[in-house]
Amino acid sequence: MKGLYVGEIYKRKEEINVLTIFTDTDTDIQPKEAEYYGYKLISMPYIIDNKEVKPYVDFEEFDYKTFYNTLRKGVLPTTCAISTEAYREYFEPEFEKGNDILYVHFSAAMSGTFNAMNIVVEELKEKYPDRKFYTIDTKGITILSLIIVKEIGKLYKSGASIDEILDWANKNVDHFATYFFADTLNFFAKSGRVSNFSKVMGNLIGVKPIIYMDENGTMTNIGKERGRMSATKRLIQYFEELNDEMYDHNVIIGHSDALDLAKQLGEMLLEKYPDLKIEYAVVNPTAGSHCGPECIGIAFYAKHK
Repeated sequence: MKGLYVGEIYKRKEEINVLTIFTDTDTDIQPKEAEYYGYKLISMPYIIDNKEVKPYVDFEEFDYKTFYNTLRKGVLPTTCAISTEAYREYFEPEFEKGNDILYVHFSAAMSGTFNAMNIVVEELKEKYPDRKFYTIDTKGITILSLIIVKEIGKLYKSGASIDEILDWANKNVDHFATYFFADTLNFFAKSGRVSNFSKVMGNLIGVKPIIYMDENGTMTNIGKERGRMSATKRLIQYFEELNDEMYDHNVIIGHSDALDLAKQLGEMLLEKYPDLKIEYAVVNPTAGSHCGPECIGIAFYAKHK
């Protein structure tokens, strides 16, 4: 069957359904990738130098080197929630057209923005009682969300029904895992978004906190390594212990302006598993505000998180 794109009509069991799919910029997806899979893209804003910036609205391409160099100079961005009115502007036009909506989003446990979304959705459902609004929580941010968003995008393009997509998500979302390390403790410490962070003792020179996304969709510190190479080897260790069906799914390596180290990690994996399909992605600015520059991570299909 021909691939489906936003607003196209497809048939399942003699019923006609219209489905628009959304994702957001916190999943690391690029606008061209979103368009390829059929997603409409919700821009998750951040504040830097007292100015609110909306990714891919206020700029066409993320100049990540300039952004992360700004962070290296001591500027600390903050993230901010989307307003109810902004959510309404994204969703209501689709309901007006008679479309149902599926929103594949970053972890709801990581942001209060979904409170505003839920308020708007309930109001819209009263106004458009025949319309359906579905969500899939990736229980991740950045590359963990990205790997799931792409898998769902493939299903959508192949003509899968909403029931088939939701069934896939129920069975598979918890099988995707991510592990990453930060180059410095400063950004995570100030963000307050990491559980068990106090177990990383002090701002010791060279210490790299190791973080993963747990089953609840929150960032959790699980240890530390001294030096980038030791931390990189720890990521490989987690992959080797937990990976499942490694050749049936892509592996995504993410970085916040540390492409050389990301590629080194990829090369180390390919030495052991030459048939791996590896992609590289840049950590988006809102997530990058929490982890800081030179963060490296890996996302893959796993036995469990």
